[in-house]
Amino acid sequence: MTTLKDPPRTVVGPPPPSRVRRRQTGKPHYAFRDRLSAAPFFGAAALFVGIVLLVPLVYTIVRSFIGDGDAGFVWFDNYVSMFQDPNIQLSLLNTFIWAIGALILPVLFGLGIAVMTSGMKLGAIARAAVILPYALAGTIVAIIGNIIFTSQGSLNQALTAFGMMSPGSPLQWLLHWPLNVIAAILIASWQSTGVNVVLFMVGLQTIPRETTEAAALDGADGWIRFKDVIFPQLRPTTIVVIGLTITNALRAFDVIWVLTQGGPNRTSETLALSMYRQSFLLLDPAVGSAIAVVLTIIVVACSWIYLRRQIGHEL
Repeated sequence: MTTLKDPPRTVVGPPPPSRVRRRQTGKPHYAFRDRLSAAPFFGAAALFVGIVLLVPLVYTIVRSFIGDGDAGFVWFDNYVSMFQDPNIQLSLLNTFIWAIGALILPVLFGLGIAVMTSGMKLGAIARAAVILPYALAGTIVAIIGNIIFTSQGSLNQALTAFGMMSPGSPLQWLLHWPLNVIAAILIASWQSTGVNVVLFMVGLQTIPRETTEAAALDGADGWIRFKDVIFPQLRPTTIVVIGLTITNALRAFDVIWVLTQGGPNRTSETLALSMYRQSFLLLDPAVGSAIAVVLTIIVVACSWIYLRRQIGHEL
């Protein structure tokens, strides 16, 4: 009688190292080689940025601590002279007025026009009419503003025609503070609203249609749907729009220079115009460099504080 025996068992050892593992072990070598091959391109870009941006910035900072002629280092004397100048004090005030006015108007009008024309049949034509000024140069926009805001300009003529102003006493929009600053802000806002409309239209196209349709089914319509559904989803776009508008408003130059040249009596100057006047017209590069440093600090600080708060809120 034969008995059945179990077949001999074979002990299976660990599998041989696969090619995938061998490739993974060689990955750092390839990564290092790729980084090394990209170094010339990165180095060229860094060199270009350093020459174009960092070298002038460092020179301006150093120049702001040097006096005129053979004075040598005067430390903060240029900054003291700058802040004691009444014209630059008014210029600083005008810069903050510009930052507020040129921020609120383009953002609000850009958002409103984008939302109102997004569902219109002729919305594309209306948006094109608003976007067109952004394609114009700042000098052309300022010339149009001069036609509108002069004492015999179209705005005063319209106010006279509607009986809102006496023909014998027209408003001097460009000759008195703060009307000259307000006029420059209005014409600059007319130009910059177009790009905000484009950015907000891009943001509106990223909103899922299902959310707005669900809100409509729930009875949310008009202002409620915009406030609770549409605007919260436009938050990333709004961050970009406000950040760009702040920096552009603080650096405004061409519209103000062509419209009023900072006058009369330097009453419509901003820090950008004061920097140009001190450096190139009054031939005082020391104080001009100090103004440039202060303006740079204001722009960077405002942008950094705003973006930090927004990014922290997102996190």
